[in-house]
Amino acid sequence: MVLTNNKISSLVIDTLRERTRGQNIAVLSLYCDYQVQKDQLVVNMIGGLLGQVALRTATIPSEIKSASDESKQGGGQGLRLPEMLKLFIKTIVSLEVVYLCVDAVDEVQRQYRPEFLRAFQQILQDAPNVRLFLTARPYIRGELGSRLTKEAYVIHIVADQGDITRYVSQIIEDGNDQDPDLMTEDLKNDIIKTMPEKASGM
Repeated sequence: MVLTNNKISSLVIDTLRERTRGQNIAVLSLYCDYQVQKDQLVVNMIGGLLGQVALRTATIPSEIKSASDESKQGGGQGLRLPEMLKLFIKTIVSLEVVYLCVDAVDEVQRQYRPEFLRAFQQILQDAPNVRLFLTARPYIRGELGSRLTKEAYVIHIVADQGDITRYVSQIIEDGNDQDPDLMTEDLKNDIIKTMPEKASGM
């Protein structure tokens, strides 16, 4: 099986939730996707995490409701990022531990990434109970290091060439079962050769 970043994040999140069930611990997740530009606004991302905290309770916490109502009075559009961050941090500090799992940070659009990383830097500074798990492609490692703490464990995940070859071969074979004339042997060999190279960034 080939593990993508998304599958790795899901595995981590599922494991954390299983191991912390019934405890005063929150496991919050955020999946970044460059194709959903509206959701890339940092205030919306932090708002999504705040919503996950609110879902842990039977009713919306009064502080969240009051802040939201006040921000909309007089035709306001809702909480701004500084207010959202302050409310999020205030909401999570009562928890024993908060695991923030953020998948595919590199998919946050470049113009939003500095503000995005500053927001998480503030969360880490003001909420010492937070543990941050990030996945990203290697090319933004320097950016992450300059914005977030350097005291981090970095795990490099490299695609296994044999797994990729077997996976691609199986997909091709499954397709040929439905339409044997769909692909020539030369095309099949070219695909099997090219896919592992692309996965390695060659």
